[in-house]
Amino acid sequence: MAGKGDVINAIAEQAGITKKEASAAFDAFVNYITDTCQSGERCAIPGLGSFSVTQRKAREGRNPRTRETIAIPASKNVRFKAGKDLRDLLNVAKKKK
Repeated sequence: MAGKGDVINAIAEQAGITKKEASAAFDAFVNYITDTCQSGERCAIPGLGSFSVTQRKAREGRNPRTRETIAIPASKNVRFKAGKDLRDLLNVAKKKK
């Protein structure tokens, strides 16, 4: 699994910039997505996909250990939907040799 350091190294290498500049660019990118989602807007990134905020209603759940009913409060979640370009790259049929 790639971590933040791996992503920053890849950005620096591919863009021909320093790791410090790549780190600043990565942090700015993540902050932009976070700020957009916090304001309730959809954030679309061409070639990658889109992030949107969804609402979950309050509901009742059950503690599996005690079988006690518990109240699960309403919450917001971020949903990522892969874009067509990314889906197409992932679903390319492998060529036979």
